[in-house]
Amino acid sequence: MKAVVLGAAGGIGQPLSLLLKANPAVTELALYDIVNAPGVAVDLSHIATPAKVAGYLPADGGLEKALTGANVIVIPAGIPRKPGVSSRDDLFKINAGIVRDLATAIATTAPKAFVLVISNPVNSTVPIVAEVFKKKGVFDPKRIFGVTTLDVVRASTFVSEILGDRSLSTSVSVPVVGGHSGVTIVPLLSQSSHPLPSSLDATATDGLINRIQFGGDEVVKAKDGAGSATLSMAYAGAEFTGKVIRAINGEKGIVAPTFVNLASDKTGGDALKKELGKDLEYFSAPIELGVDGVAKINGLGKINAAEKALVQAALPELAGNIEKGVAFVEASKL
Repeated sequence: MKAVVLGAAGGIGQPLSLLLKANPAVTELALYDIVNAPGVAVDLSHIATPAKVAGYLPADGGLEKALTGANVIVIPAGIPRKPGVSSRDDLFKINAGIVRDLATAIATTAPKAFVLVISNPVNSTVPIVAEVFKKKGVFDPKRIFGVTTLDVVRASTFVSEILGDRSLSTSVSVPVVGGHSGVTIVPLLSQSSHPLPSSLDATATDGLINRIQFGGDEVVKAKDGAGSATLSMAYAGAEFTGKVIRAINGEKGIVAPTFVNLASDKTGGDALKKELGKDLEYFSAPIELGVDGVAKINGLGKINAAEKALVQAALPELAGNIEKGVAFVEASKL
């Protein structure tokens, strides 16, 4: 099982690479970045776990070497959010170009690999990867994922805090659907595995939803110019990568929210579009993972009126984000 991290020397990349090295299912780990990747690789190579680690720089075909034989490719490359770069939208110009170029290399060298996109804005970068793959004639919607797991992790953490028992955080499960920024993040609290206290009023519930949607801002503010949510994102990225690897290895019944192209399961995708009342190309829904990637797209299930309103509020922004990614590749001379 060869895992590749593109952007491995960065704030998310280093802790993500550490967590993947700690995963005994990974037998080979390739780290690529424009600086420092070989040093990170040597450091990690001393850890007593099965994965053989190698680091690559752009020189001497490093990207191609890193990608050769890849099973799973995780992309945290790009610049993070920081004060002055206030929204994920502001990151777009820089990160879109980085993701496009990496996707072009993947399409050429490892077109059958599973691609897990962390680079923000995910609502736009996932369509960028897909459009590049389409242009290169290797697009398989089942194999491209936007990693929205941090929203799920935050929901579990914050709900366990409200329940007054942090030890529940590993077992609390809240589906989070939509996209991966601000109002496009829709936590379905009514479906929480551990019901919220009946004493929680509408104001407190709205506050919880807002905290899940804008948890990234909380971290950016607390780091005071020193970065964004890197460690929690690395944890979430490793969690989702681990699930994909387990599914590739044949484990059944793994379901996780992730931002996918709805053509990856036509039946499930069409049913979801009908539920949404909008013909979106991408949406984050609870996805059953399989050996070929997306096995099944599950619908929203039973949601309450407030959640229906949140979903409807997410759709216009989500549609705009998706279109922005598609248009970026259209304008690129590939």
